[in-house]
Amino acid sequence: MRKWLFLAGVMGALGVLLSAFGAHALSSRLEPRLFATFETGARYQLFHALAMAIAALAARGPAKPRAQNAALLFFLGTLLFSGSLYGLALTGVRVIGFITPLGGLALIAGWVLLALAALKLEEPA
Repeated sequence: MRKWLFLAGVMGALGVLLSAFGAHALSSRLEPRLFATFETGARYQLFHALAMAIAALAARGPAKPRAQNAALLFFLGTLLFSGSLYGLALTGVRVIGFITPLGGLALIAGWVLLALAALKLEEPA
């Protein structure tokens, strides 16, 4: 649990950093379409840092395997989804975009596993 919560914090901090970098350093340098792509990557990174933290906190008892796998999928999905959008926005190389849907699928799978983990959580006494 601690490892995933730590990674969630790092991913969230980087998401804020990248959002600020985009707003202050890229907004006037990128064409609007590419800037919007960069912002989408940062927004999804922040959302899924929170999702990873929730999965880490849910990783206990019978829910632990599903919650840990959800955290892993959120991490990998963010690397692929947001990372490919950052690369696309900064380089303009459109072929990078083929990676984005793979990341999206990993993020969706993470949410499904988090939902399934919730069904295994035990109610507090």
